[in-house]
Amino acid sequence: QVQLVESGGGLVQAGGSLRLSCAASGRFFSINDMAWYRQAPGKERELAASITRGGSTNYADSVKGRFTISRDNAKNMVYLQMNSLKPEDTAVYYCNANIFRIGFRNMDYWGKGTLVTVSS
Repeated sequence: QVQLVESGGGLVQAGGSLRLSCAASGRFFSINDMAWYRQAPGKERELAASITRGGSTNYADSVKGRFTISRDNAKNMVYLQMNSLKPEDTAVYYCNANIFRIGFRNMDYWGKGTLVTVSS
């Protein structure tokens, strides 16, 4: 079994910062790409940022220059530093990881999400 558990969400005023963390645990061999997705009320889930095992990053245009994704391969963790937050960043943020387990195909796993609310 593989589990992803997010933490760090909460309520923050516009212009503020939050840092999300996601820890992967369970029986697996390695983690490939990791990412943060978000889903705002009434909208589809969208990619906010992703990072390869080697550290290459990709960001949605809406968060470029404000969010920074990073990971610690030794700890099986991924982080999302969110600065200059805007009310439109309000969403449930989900951790995603593509994981390799010996004897299985690579699979995507998801956390249960953490709510980020940005007040104006």
